[in-house]
Amino acid sequence: MFEKLCHYAALIRLDRPIGTLLLLWPTLWGLWIAGDGQPQAKHLVIFIAGVFVMRNAGCVINDIADRDIDLHVERTKQRPLTSGKISLREAIGVFIFFCFCAFILVLNLNLKAILFSFAGLVLAASYPFMKRFTHWPQVFLGVAFAWGIPMAFAAETNQVPVICWWLMLANIFWVLAYDTMLAMADKKDDLKIGVKSTAIFFGQYDRIMVLGCQIMVVALLYYVGQVLNLNNYYYFGLFIAIIFAIYQVWLYFSRQPQRCFRAFVNNAWFGASVFTGFVLAYLPA
Repeated sequence: MFEKLCHYAALIRLDRPIGTLLLLWPTLWGLWIAGDGQPQAKHLVIFIAGVFVMRNAGCVINDIADRDIDLHVERTKQRPLTSGKISLREAIGVFIFFCFCAFILVLNLNLKAILFSFAGLVLAASYPFMKRFTHWPQVFLGVAFAWGIPMAFAAETNQVPVICWWLMLANIFWVLAYDTMLAMADKKDDLKIGVKSTAIFFGQYDRIMVLGCQIMVVALLYYVGQVLNLNNYYYFGLFIAIIFAIYQVWLYFSRQPQRCFRAFVNNAWFGASVFTGFVLAYLPA
């Protein structure tokens, strides 16, 4: 029984919280802005729990979709489903369970947020299949990972203002940058098995394109701060985030898979730095 629970934990990446963090930070960015620095405690709990639940569901549907692909990728070939430690039926059951948990959570929000949540579920469930049809699955993932932002605004204010979409665009460029770093780590295996990614599409320009995306992220986050008239504490957080971004450039410019993966993981600190800037900027003077 304990061994089976360990396999379930591996299925939802309980030992690898990076995906949860990368989904959590932009959601909190949106919630903090929407709540003018003081989001409702109920919403804070619901969205943090929702991030955890939906990330788990996303991991499971990803493994279901990629169960025949993961076997041929060095980084993923030992995942519980593709290695036979968990059956397809069990994995589908786990996915349904977490979707049900997410539905229970979202029922505590207003109607607009509930309606947005259905689109979020479609995005999460369909993303894993995109790499079969397009070289831009990272953009699709960006929309999926950014969907917590309009949901946060809808829940907190019952509105989805223009600034929400600018923040969402920043997050899409961020996901495009860091998930291309991850795709660079898997590029050799992806080419061999025939799946698509931005790392493959960009070819020899992959590093320049990732750097360009990172610059766009910083520029858009700077613009958000200007529109919101945030104080220097926010820009200090953004400055720290830029330092992490520069470190990532140093890592992925070698194109070595392990260093590209380390650059990807380091983005958790980028997101945390931006969030810290938002929190400090909204503190009472």
